[in-house]
Amino acid sequence: MPAHREAAHRKPKQRLFTGPAARTAATLALAGAATATTLEGSAQAEPQLTPAQVKAKVDRLYHDAEAATEKYNGAKEAAEASEKSFDALRDEAARRTERLNTARDALGAYATAQYRSAGIDPAVRLALSSDPDEYLERASYEDRAGDRQAGAINGVRRQINEIAQLRARAQDELDLLASQRTALRKHKDDVRTRLADAQRLLATLTAEQRADYERSADAAHGGAARADRGAPRGSVAAPNARAAEAIAFAQGALGKPYVWGATGPSSFDCSGLTQAAWRAAGVSLPRTTYTQINAGQRVSRSELAPGDLVFFYPGVTHVGLYVGGGQMIHAPRPGAPVRYASLDDMPFAGATRVA
Repeated sequence: MPAHREAAHRKPKQRLFTGPAARTAATLALAGAATATTLEGSAQAEPQLTPAQVKAKVDRLYHDAEAATEKYNGAKEAAEASEKSFDALRDEAARRTERLNTARDALGAYATAQYRSAGIDPAVRLALSSDPDEYLERASYEDRAGDRQAGAINGVRRQINEIAQLRARAQDELDLLASQRTALRKHKDDVRTRLADAQRLLATLTAEQRADYERSADAAHGGAARADRGAPRGSVAAPNARAAEAIAFAQGALGKPYVWGATGPSSFDCSGLTQAAWRAAGVSLPRTTYTQINAGQRVSRSELAPGDLVFFYPGVTHVGLYVGGGQMIHAPRPGAPVRYASLDDMPFAGATRVA
């Protein structure tokens, strides 16, 4: 092949970047490599936790979920109270509006009658009357009627003002209810998220490791064997009939599941159980741990008597019903039924004597 034709069929050489272009290309190549390295690192799974680390994180999540549950219970109680108050204000405003309309109708009838007779001057009516004594008697009656109608007008004005105030209070209550419902949704989502995270972590354990965790959690909350209905050793008699009834109710709930936000009769959370137990004894308790602790007389641990409420953890996020002998009945956590437990199983925060 001739040299010129051979040269024509050769592929042209690609020119390499030089100078600033070469530096730009090198910079882009390094940036791309760094990005690839970063993405590769972020795609790696989180380091595998040891069973002990999983247990610690799950315990913390359950504790945080219980704290969020008490906030949920408080927001729910407040929302229910606001809803009742709003309904009462709205109903009262409706009743008063009905009475106002009746009063207005009466005034309208009077105004119509007055309009029909307003064209006759009293002096003329006296002059035309065949019986002046009868006229004077009627005039005196009309004066008294006028006074009554003036009072009726003032009454209508007062009713209008009162209804306006009722409606304003109802609107304030409705605004408060909306904010409480927002808080309710937030706490509900918080509980669900923490419980889901706990289940996700537990799912990383083997069946044997999961069983070990459950056994250790049971031991920390009184042991599965103490979910029976028999009284624990060392228990003492309740100091009064109401305390005995509350304890009897709690004993009847032994073995029933923990469900956050539940107050019975088939499931309970911790404060739901104590509230239901004392309700069975005829005593109304507030809904949450942090309000139940203020629902009676504070007592020290050394003064405890059966029926007292016992509280645990900083922030007072858990409660049980003391039954004597250093033992309580409580609803521990998701997956653990209502059972007996020792007061030493959790950090003691205080106690209250309800009755």
